[in-house]
Amino acid sequence: MRELAERAIEGERLASEHGQRGRRSVTVNLAESPLGWLRARGYVDARQFEAGERLRTDYETASLGPRVTMRWDASPNGGGRRGSPQGLDPTLAQIAAKRRFDAAIAAAGPGLADILWRVVCACEGLPLAEKGLGWPARAGKLVLGFALDRLADHYGLR
Repeated sequence: MRELAERAIEGERLASEHGQRGRRSVTVNLAESPLGWLRARGYVDARQFEAGERLRTDYETASLGPRVTMRWDASPNGGGRRGSPQGLDPTLAQIAAKRRFDAAIAAAGPGLADILWRVVCACEGLPLAEKGLGWPARAGKLVLGFALDRLADHYGLR
């Protein structure tokens, strides 16, 4: 899915033809995750990407993200087990996903879990995640690679 928007490049200004100062902008796809962006540009390999997507799927299935609106899901009607993954009712699916998420984060370890959560689950870009963690610029790409490798090992991906 593509959802394109124009965004100003923060902190950059260029002189225009008429000597006036202007802002540069870039077109971004709002529907693309930071992990997808890294994969599309060759910074993350297929194994690392798959591991990150599994983690994000469990994060979203477990409903660990903040809610900004009311849930408008239809109320269950009788059976309750038809539309959910693995034949589980929604509550059991959430509990199972939360357990898988917790195990994956524990497998990554305390030094790598922070960058995984920020980039993969919270969908923060690397520069914002590095700033939030107090890391130097471009350190996040290297550490995220280590974290995704450890996560892929946990999931048994080859």
